[in-house]
Amino acid sequence: MEPLLHECGVAMIRLRKPLNYYQEKYGTWAYGMNKLFLLMNKQYNRGQQGAGISCVKLKASPGEDYMFRERAEGSGAISEVFEMANKNIASHPKDMKNNANYAYRHFGFAGELYMGHLRYSATGKTGMQYVHPFLRRNNWRAKNLALCGNFHITNVEDVFHELVSHGQHPRVHADTYIMLELMGHRLDREVERIFKDCEAEGLEGMDITNTIEERVDMANVLRTSTPMLDGGYVFCGVTGSGEMFAMRDPWGVRTAYWYANDEVFLVASERAALQTAMNLKAEEVIEIKPGEALIVNKRGELRSVQIMPQKAFLPCSFERIYFSRGNDGDIYKERKKLGANLRDQILKAIDYDLDNTVFSFIPNTAEMAFYGMVESMEEYLNEWKVKELEGKELTPEEVKAIVTKKVRQEKVANKDIKMRTFISTSDKRNDLAAHVYDITYGTIRPKVDNLVVIDDSIVRGTTLKQSILNILDRLEPKKIIVVSSSPQIRYPDYYGIDMEKFDHFVAFKAALELLYENGKHSLINETYRACVEELKKPDAEQVNCTRAIYRQFTADEISRKIADLLKPVDLNADLELVFQTLEGLHDACPDHLGDWYFSGVYPTPGGNRLVNEAFVYHYEKYLYK
Repeated sequence: MEPLLHECGVAMIRLRKPLNYYQEKYGTWAYGMNKLFLLMNKQYNRGQQGAGISCVKLKASPGEDYMFRERAEGSGAISEVFEMANKNIASHPKDMKNNANYAYRHFGFAGELYMGHLRYSATGKTGMQYVHPFLRRNNWRAKNLALCGNFHITNVEDVFHELVSHGQHPRVHADTYIMLELMGHRLDREVERIFKDCEAEGLEGMDITNTIEERVDMANVLRTSTPMLDGGYVFCGVTGSGEMFAMRDPWGVRTAYWYANDEVFLVASERAALQTAMNLKAEEVIEIKPGEALIVNKRGELRSVQIMPQKAFLPCSFERIYFSRGNDGDIYKERKKLGANLRDQILKAIDYDLDNTVFSFIPNTAEMAFYGMVESMEEYLNEWKVKELEGKELTPEEVKAIVTKKVRQEKVANKDIKMRTFISTSDKRNDLAAHVYDITYGTIRPKVDNLVVIDDSIVRGTTLKQSILNILDRLEPKKIIVVSSSPQIRYPDYYGIDMEKFDHFVAFKAALELLYENGKHSLINETYRACVEELKKPDAEQVNCTRAIYRQFTADEISRKIADLLKPVDLNADLELVFQTLEGLHDACPDHLGDWYFSGVYPTPGGNRLVNEAFVYHYEKYLYK
C-alpha cells in the first residue's frame, strides 16, 4: 500500500558463440540484446527511476570503439535506452540489417558482453550521474570498467578514505561511484603487475597488450577490493578486454541467480526472470552463494571463485514478502504461507464469526497472501464442519446448513492508476489521495459484517489513515481488521530499502507513545545516552541499543497503539490491526531469515552503527528539549 523504494535489478549476458551463430540458429544477430531487454522487462518491478545498459565488443580494431553505454531516467527508461542503442540502425541499408558481420562492424550494441540495470534510489539521490552502469575509461582496454549493482554500502566513509590514502581524489561521495573507483584502482594494479611481468619476459608492443588481456584475473581484483566493504550487495561488471563478473556479499543479504550453457551465460536478480527468458525449470537456475563471484574470461570460460568466506546466511526477507515478482514458484508458495500463518490471530480478531466476515486484500501485492489466508480459513471451516457432523442425528436441512457454509471473499478495493498519475501534479494531493482506491459497493452488509483486508506491510501508515480506512468505512462494516503479512517494521534498513530513519515507522511512534503513557519515558533518554556511548566503540564491537525501546511492551500492545494512531477521527467502524509474527515469517520463508527491520538484529557491524546513529539523530532533532 505504501511502496518501498528498493531493490535495484541487474541483468548480464555473455554470448559464447560468434554473432553469426545466433543469426543462423535464432534468425537474429541481436539475440543477446533481445534477451537483455526481456530480462530487464521481467524485472521492471525492481526499478522504475532509471535504467542503463552497456555492451563490449571483443574484436574491435585499434581506432574503433569497443565499449558502449546508454542510460535514461524515468519510468519509461528501459524502452528509451534500447531505442537509443538502436537509433543508428535505421540509417543503414535494409539488406545489411540482418547481416551479423556488418552489424558487428557498424552497430555499437552488436557485441558479446551485455549488462543492464534498473534503478531505485535508497538515498533519494536523483540525476543521470547516479544511473548505472557507471563507466571508468582508459586507453588500455583491460583498465576500462563498467559496474552496476543492487547494493548499499554502510561504510562508504572508510572506503573513501582508503582511496584518498592511495592518492586518489574521488569526485562523487556515493557508494556506487566509490565502488567503481575502488575496483578500478585494484584493476589498474592488476594490469600494472602483469605489465611488469611481461617486460621481464622480454615482451613488447601489442604482445604485452594481448598478454595482459589473457592474464587479467578479476578474482585478484575482487579479493583486494571487496573485503573492506560492509553492506548488502550484488554487483556486476565488465571490462573493456572482455572480463565479466558478478559477486554477492558474504552475508547473503542481496540475492542473484545465474544460468549457463554452451551458447550463453546469464545473471539476473530474480530466478523467475531467467526462467522466462530461457524457458528453464527452477532447478536449472543456480543462486549465487554468499561471498561467491562468477567470472567469465575473455575466452568465454566460466568459473566460480569464493572471494570471501561466508559470514552468515541472512538473505533479505522483504525480497520474498514484497520486492520480487510473485511468479517465482517458491515465492508464490511463501506468500501464500504468510497469509495462512495469520489464521489464528484473525479468527481471534473476528471472534470466530466467519458467517459475518468478509475477506479481501489491498491491491495488488497482497493478493497471494490473501489466497493463503482464505485457504487457511477454509481449512478451519472444514474442520468445524466435521466436528458439527460427527455423531449427531441431523435433519437434511441442518446438514445442508452446515456443509454449505463458506468463507466469504470479495474484492472490495480497486486501485485507480490514472488517478494516481494526476495526483502527482496536483496541489490538492491529500484531498485526491482518498480516491486513489475505490470500493466495490454492495459487498458488505452494513453494521453486520466484519471486513478483513490484508496488505503486505505497514510502514508509516499514512495511506491507511489518509485514504484507505475512510474508503472502506463507506461500506459501513461493523469492524475493520487490517492484516499485515509482514511483522511490525520497527528498525531502519541500511542495505538498500528506502527507510533509513526512525520517523519512517508508525511502530516506533507507537512505542514512544506507550512509554510516555506508562511513565517510562526516561528510557528514551537512557537509550540516547547508550547509543552515544556505543558510537565511541569500533563498529565490530557495537550492539543495537535501540531494541530497548520495544522490550517494555508486547507486540499486541504496540499493535493496539498503532491502531489508535492510524484511526481517523471520523471512522465509524471499530478498528484492529493484526501483524505477522517473526515466527510466522520464518516458518513461511525459512531460507530468507534476514529480518533486521523487524527484529533489530543486523547482519553486519555497519548496520548496528547506523541504527545507533539514527536514534541519536532522531532524539536530537525531535525529542531533545
